[in-house]
Parts: sequence; C-alpha cells; structure tokens
Amino acid sequence: MTNLSDFSIRRIASDAEALDAARELAAVFADGASRRDRERLLPWAELDRWSASGLGAITVPRAYGGADVSYATLAEVFAILSAADAALGQIPQNHFGLLGVLREIGTDAQKRRYYAEVLAGRRLGNAGPPRRSAASGTVLQADTRLRRTPDGLRLTGTRFYSTGALFAHRVPVRALDDDDRAVQVWVPRDAPGLTVVDDWSSFGQRTTASGTVTFDAVAVSEEDVLPIWQLADRPGLFGPTSQLIQAAIDQGIAQAAFDDALAFVRQYARPWIDAGVAHASDDPYLIGDVGRLAIDLHAAHAVLLEAGHTLDEIAAAPVTARDSARASLAVAEAKVLTTEVALAASEKLFELAGSSATRARHNLDRHWRNARTHTLHDPVRWKLHLIGNFHLNDVLPARHSWN
Repeated sequence: MTNLSDFSIRRIASDAEALDAARELAAVFADGASRRDRERLLPWAELDRWSASGLGAITVPRAYGGADVSYATLAEVFAILSAADAALGQIPQNHFGLLGVLREIGTDAQKRRYYAEVLAGRRLGNAGPPRRSAASGTVLQADTRLRRTPDGLRLTGTRFYSTGALFAHRVPVRALDDDDRAVQVWVPRDAPGLTVVDDWSSFGQRTTASGTVTFDAVAVSEEDVLPIWQLADRPGLFGPTSQLIQAAIDQGIAQAAFDDALAFVRQYARPWIDAGVAHASDDPYLIGDVGRLAIDLHAAHAVLLEAGHTLDEIAAAPVTARDSARASLAVAEAKVLTTEVALAASEKLFELAGSSATRARHNLDRHWRNARTHTLHDPVRWKLHLIGNFHLNDVLPARHSWN
C-alpha cells in the first residue's frame, strides 16, 4: 500500500469545494473505467488520488477539523463519482458509513484519533457480513467473536462482501463480545492475524475487491472497540446515511448508462428502416424513449437530493425515534427510484443503441452488470414494505445499516 505521507492531502473546507473535488476526480476516473472493468485492474493509484483529494474527510465534524458537508452534498459526491466509475464510487461507501457510526457512538478520544487519521488521508474498509452458515443465517448474526483472554482482547472470524477492505488502512468489523453484545472493532490493516483475500468474482462492480477478510486471534486494543449494541436503543442517522450513499451510487450508474446511450445513438446507431429518417437520433420512437428515461432519471435524482435535505433537517436537532424513522423512509423512497432507473437505463441503452452496442469492444454491458450487482445490496421489495408498513400501520422501520 502506498505511503500517504508521500502525498499532499487536501483539506476541504466547504460543500462547494467537495463538489469541485468530486468533479475533478470524476474527470480522471472516467478515463480508463471501461478498461479497469474489462481487465479487472484494481484502482490503487486512483484511490490514492481519492485520498489526496481530501474527499475522505468531508463528513468529519468541524469541531474535529473537517468540512462537515451536508447529506445532500454527500449524496451528490457519490453520484458524481459513480457516474465516472461505479466501482470507485462504491469502494468508499463503507468509509463514510463507518464514520457515521463513529459520530454517533464513538468517545471523544476515539473521534479525535480516527478523525485525525481520516484527515490525513487514511481509508476505512468494512469487513462485511459472514457467509451464510448455521451460525449466521442473516447478516446481523455474527460468528466473529471478540474474546477477553489472559493476553488481552482477541478477535477471530471470517467475513465476506468486504468492500474497501483490501485498500484500507483500518478494517472495522462487527463482532460479538463475551456478553453476546454487538461491538465494532477498528482493526489496523497491518495487524498480525488479519488477512484480506481478493476472491471477489462477481460479474459486476468487478474492481471493488469485495472479498474475504479473516481474523485469526488478532490482538485488539480496548480503544479500538465501539459498543454498537447501544445503537439499537438510540435513534440516529447511521443507517439512513449508509442507505443514502447506496442510492447515490445507483443514481450515478444510471447517469453513466444514459450518457453512454446518447453518445452511442448519435455516433453509431442506424435508424430503423421504417422510420424514414437519416439518423437514429431523429427516430420519433427513440426520441420518446429518451424523454421518458430522462424524466425518470431526473425524478430519482430529485428524490435522492430531497432525502439528503431531509437528513440535514433532522440532524440539525436532537434525533427522535420518529425522526430516525422519517430519515429511513426518505432514503427508502430514493433507493427504490434509483434502483429502478439504474436497471432501466442500463438495459434501455441496448434497445436505443441497437445490436452493435453489444460488441465486446464497447463494454457497455458493464453498466447493467454494475447496476444489477449493486442494487442487490439490499432488496427493494423490503424498501417498499418499509414504506407501506409505515403509512398503513404506523410501524417504524427497524434500526440497522440497511434502513
């Protein structure tokens, strides 16, 4: 891993600077995105540029030296980066989700230490849920244990879907302590006994390296343990923050597919023989389909930013149980729409562009592969259930990272 001391790390001070930095990086990331996907070239250099840009620290509170940008800006940053390269949009998602947990449950000493690391460009990568087994039937059932031994705390377990862990400087992981309470352990990437295996083989989001992490009796400092079991009874925004980012990634994928569809139609596509026009871009049915897709894309983006503004409003005051539920509802609505438009745009691309767009050299199928893979992160059917159950039965959503 590159030594970040070799870089000058930018200190972003405002929402406007964060958006400018995202656009600057997106212009760089877009060049080579298709090749990285096709050849599965892991984006080490690109992530070092991301660290140097200062974007990793944009949600650090101002009291600790960060810009503390709005949730709406955070969503827009992810949409911009994901439109350039969906994998590079997804890799930092857990970085910000983890910072959201730190904000709500970390001690002042932990915040000072971890925020300082992030401001210095260090990256966080989650060790994801365990593989399905008798001991872990759901993503919240952990077989990773933090045990107190005569030699101190020791962490043991195996995790999968660990997006960002390979590229991280710390790998936080959910585990159960001796009292069967959920804790989050922020393990240094170079800790003896921690192994990250690049065995991610999905057809989409291919360069996220969301593979396996193992902890073999890893020595853990008391200062690196966060009591996340307390979050179950504390209204907050860590779950909605994570979901807002997920929705923004899908929005970016949809935008990329839409933009590539327009470019291909203008440059390569031939009009249908019955259209009576010289250019595919003059086909009235094709024009209508583009219009419909543009509306859906705009609507999803608007609801995404509206969800961000809702979180901003809620975060400005003490968060109540009702507020936490309202935040989950807002991001659920955004997630439904961005999921639908990402899948629609990445599939409609081929219908608009024609059979020549399926040629391997164009690699346009990466948009659908990325959309289909990422939107499986949390099922939309449960977002619809969450929304309907609230409006019909006044049932508040459960509090976890997927709501």
